[in-house]
Amino acid sequence: MRRAGLAALCTLGLCTLGFFTLGACTMGPDFRSPDPPGTRTYLADDQPTNLVAASIPGGEAQRIVQSLDIPGQWWEVFHSRPLNDMIERSLAANPDIHAAQASLRAAQANARAQRATLFPTVQGGFGASQNQVTTVLSAPTASGDFIYSLFTLGFTISYTLDLFGANRRSIESLEALAEAQCFQLEAAYLSLASNVVAAAVQEASLRAQIDATQRIIAAQRETLDILRRQEGLGAVTGADVAQQEAALAQAQATLPPLQKALAQGRNLLITLTGQTPNVRLAEQFELADLTLPADLPLSLPSQMVEQRPDIRAAEASLHSASALVGVAVANQFPQITLTAGLTPASLGLDTFFMPGLLNSVASTSVLQTIVDGGALAAKRRAAQANLEQAAAQYRSTVLGAFRNVADTLRALEYDAISLQAAVTAERASQNSFTIARRRLDLGDTTYVVVLAAELTYRQALLNRVQLQSNRLTNTAALFQSLGGGWWNRPDQNANPAQRATCRAPRPGTTPATAPGAAPAAPAVQAGR
Repeated sequence: MRRAGLAALCTLGLCTLGFFTLGACTMGPDFRSPDPPGTRTYLADDQPTNLVAASIPGGEAQRIVQSLDIPGQWWEVFHSRPLNDMIERSLAANPDIHAAQASLRAAQANARAQRATLFPTVQGGFGASQNQVTTVLSAPTASGDFIYSLFTLGFTISYTLDLFGANRRSIESLEALAEAQCFQLEAAYLSLASNVVAAAVQEASLRAQIDATQRIIAAQRETLDILRRQEGLGAVTGADVAQQEAALAQAQATLPPLQKALAQGRNLLITLTGQTPNVRLAEQFELADLTLPADLPLSLPSQMVEQRPDIRAAEASLHSASALVGVAVANQFPQITLTAGLTPASLGLDTFFMPGLLNSVASTSVLQTIVDGGALAAKRRAAQANLEQAAAQYRSTVLGAFRNVADTLRALEYDAISLQAAVTAERASQNSFTIARRRLDLGDTTYVVVLAAELTYRQALLNRVQLQSNRLTNTAALFQSLGGGWWNRPDQNANPAQRATCRAPRPGTTPATAPGAAPAAPAVQAGR
């Protein structure tokens, strides 16, 4: 106990000396950004670099380029003007974006309000009263009046010495929260753009599936016509015709769910642009209108943690929690407040500031908690536990980001292989189905053979369409998992997604600029 008291006394003396010489002490830990991951890969096995091609439009080969930078408007790699226009409208009109922007403004205002504690507070007040005293007593005024008016004008200046850094740590915490909110806004922009891309690709996929299903239905109708003609010739039985009628009905039943999904997807796209579903959407998306980019970026893990808004927001939250530990520590030390006041009082408004009517006061107060039932110590332990929680949440966010990138890389690799195989299977099954129908028309095979070939072709066709859209979706997912390129917006004034308060990735952590990509936009640097 003696040593602890002596240590506290020494700390108080040193901080008091420091305040009047070099500045006040700042309690608690000084925040340092977590070290970047030491690994250079996302997968235990070799990372894919060249994705195989399928011999159809939309199945081109792709190359994953290490440390290739991400353009600010990354969705433009699909070369779809309707998609670009829709995303720009969504960024400007989506209410979730407006809510995130308002949250950022509120966080910035709270930080500015806390910064005001570093300056003295000046207050002024005016009072007027009508007074009457009993005539039993002497008149309080020189004129002998027992009824009089009294006017007072007060000016007070007060300043709390931030001797142990409680205010500065509070400012640091709120500025870190504003930074976290800034990156949450960036995450909202990235999520919105990714959702629009995913919905557009899904619409294109559904249109292709609907077209494929309609072609299958038309083929089955032709098969039914063949069977009915052969039934008239006695070549097949009525059971074969009935079976084909059932197969046609089953194929027709698969069409309305696809049309329903397409309509619901259109409603999603409309609402993402900030409109109600009764508005007609001009854009329509087809798989043929979306281009696979030939080169895909892959940032190093140390770059990725600097680029992803969710990781940067988690880091800023960790910074805030670290500063709050300093606040809790500083609150255990004395609080010193300096106050000065000037209060003239007069019986008339015209006699203010006359000699003898001015009251002044200057005071110093020192407030130190002596007994509080352990509340301040408990708050300090709670702040430390919150810091440990924020550190664990940061690590969890980083791990989730690594898994996100790894999953996307595997999806890119295996969906490219699957699409290549699906295209081969579709062409083979289509040839088999065409041959079987011709043989059935000539009476050279049975209906069972035709039906089996038809079902195989239908499944292969739908599978190819879905895998073709998967490659587009995986491409968008890779850009999203790497952070979306928000630091490379060429015109921060024209683009509503640019927030100057978000600190760009630290020097030396950004990848090399891609050919044709815009240079990195400068950002306002905030103090750590």
